Amino acid sequence: MNTRPGALVISIDFELYWGVRDKRSLESYRQHLAGVWQAIPSTLALFKSFGIHATWATVGLLYCKNSEEARCSMPTLRPNYERPNLCPYAYLTSHDDLDATYHFSPELIRLIAACPKQEIATHTFSHFYCKEDGQTLETFIADIDAAIKIARDHGFETRSIVFPRNQWNPDYLSALKDRGICCFRGNEASWFYQAVETRRQNPLRRAGRFIDTYLNLCGHQTYVPAACAPGHPYNFPASRLLRPCATTLQLLEPLRLRRIRQSLLHAAKHGQVFHLWWHPHNFGVDTDNNIAFLRRVLEDFGKLRDRYGMQSLTMNELCEQMECAQ
Repeated sequence: MNTRPGALVISIDFELYWGVRDKRSLESYRQHLAGVWQAIPSTLALFKSFGIHATWATVGLLYCKNSEEARCSMPTLRPNYERPNLCPYAYLTSHDDLDATYHFSPELIRLIAACPKQEIATHTFSHFYCKEDGQTLETFIADIDAAIKIARDHGFETRSIVFPRNQWNPDYLSALKDRGICCFRGNEASWFYQAVETRRQNPLRRAGRFIDTYLNLCGHQTYVPAACAPGHPYNFPASRLLRPCATTLQLLEPLRLRRIRQSLLHAAKHGQVFHLWWHPHNFGVDTDNNIAFLRRVLEDFGKLRDRYGMQSLTMNELCEQMECAQ
């Protein structure tokens, strides 16, 4: 019988335009990205109020203050994606003065780090895609070394990683272990959450994920930590993407909240992990309503903490607990 208390793990993919650059024009997504500068302080205030620990998986380029510093920080070995638009370096080198609002944010990283119990993790240096054709282990290693270095230069040791687009690659895990990275966020168990390249992200997969946001298609996706892996790096799978509020789906919001509440309760009762994640730019538009929704989730967590002893943990803290239990 599992006697450990349940845990809420929150991981946040902090990427600004580097995370959506191949899918959206800057003009079309400008409002979402500009809203990050309001969304992150509001999120941190909420975390502080509820005593929430969270992991912020940060793209390495965000540490830079401008385009010149970013170009100087690039690894010399870079991926040769078959789809050239996936690689950010041509974009970076062809723009002399990228607007920092959408590309760089050392100030926000410092703000996050100053908030109690927040972990600065990595989301790779360049938003590297580990399943796309044309990248290799060697180019991944160059990228992750650049990410570790720039984080260390700013005073942060890298212990956790979230793979961009959730494209985690089992062939790359030993390289993470060698570099002291102890855990990563894996994928939910259902087939439509699998780590696959972009060309395999078909409408059926997207429909499955969308419906599962509101209706229980594939269970609670909670787990006991001991099931995560035999050793470093531990796989802490996601349980639920916190999708943003949408005016057109307002009638479904009670279902979205109930889906999260039921899984949180299941994790608390059974001593399991519920791993919630999102991007700050998801809250960049309609920020007040998104923060209000998150508040309702955290209020539920607070009740479960009081009743069942449920914990709030960063990914690294969960890793440390597992190490102590061995």
